[in-house]
Amino acid sequence: MPERRIIRRLLSIAPLCALTACATAGSARTSELEELKAEVRAMRETQARLEKRLERMELHASVTQARAASAAAPARDASAPSATAPAPAPAFTTPELTVVKLKPRNEPAPPLSTRVAVVEPAPDDMEMFISPAAESGSAPADADEPKEQIDSTVLDALFEQAVAALRTGNVEGGVERLLSFARENPRHPRADNALYFGGLGQMGLKDYATAAKSFELLIESYPAGDAVLDGMLRLAECRLRLDQKADARALYTRILTQFPGTAAANQAEQRLASLSP
Repeated sequence: MPERRIIRRLLSIAPLCALTACATAGSARTSELEELKAEVRAMRETQARLEKRLERMELHASVTQARAASAAAPARDASAPSATAPAPAPAFTTPELTVVKLKPRNEPAPPLSTRVAVVEPAPDDMEMFISPAAESGSAPADADEPKEQIDSTVLDALFEQAVAALRTGNVEGGVERLLSFARENPRHPRADNALYFGGLGQMGLKDYATAAKSFELLIESYPAGDAVLDGMLRLAECRLRLDQKADARALYTRILTQFPGTAAANQAEQRLASLSP
């Protein structure tokens, strides 16, 4: 543009004029020097105004170019609509599958150990292993028939309550209930167990003489019951407590002779070995 060229020429001439004025200032008069300085200041002011005008003109030109570019962009987008269209999705094809038959391997199962270690229970824990069997043996031969037929479920509950009382600290009440149960229901399957647990309670009360009588009644009345062996062991223990070693030795010998190979026989053998001759 012509105006730009004029402004740039003035800008290039201004420094030269200033230098010329400075070089001749030494030989000119003071008034001439002042005039030159005034001219230089005027030229500087003119130069500053021209620079600002040039900046405004360049800014205006850049804005004009940006507007023209933004107006041309929508025209290009409208002329090519197919460029942004999405591509069609590929058709789905089913993959081919192959059927494979697997034959199970005929491998034998690993061997399992079936050995079980046999541990004899402690003598003091024998009463905990007595099973409340449905049939504990034959009823005593001279027992009288019960006066009333009571439901077996009720009798079982009475027996469990008596044993629970014995184990929870009410030893005297438990003993009384158990002996009463055996006396009133001699044909009940748990009558022999009631006598046995009653004898244990009496031993807990240190009444070994009365406990011995309960065990004697158990052995005499229920010789085929499941509590007879434990009753014989406890009776022998009562004999020892009462200082009747001969009777205790006879009981241990009877257990070894009549019931060989049982846990009770093993205990009887150990007790005989510990007794002094």
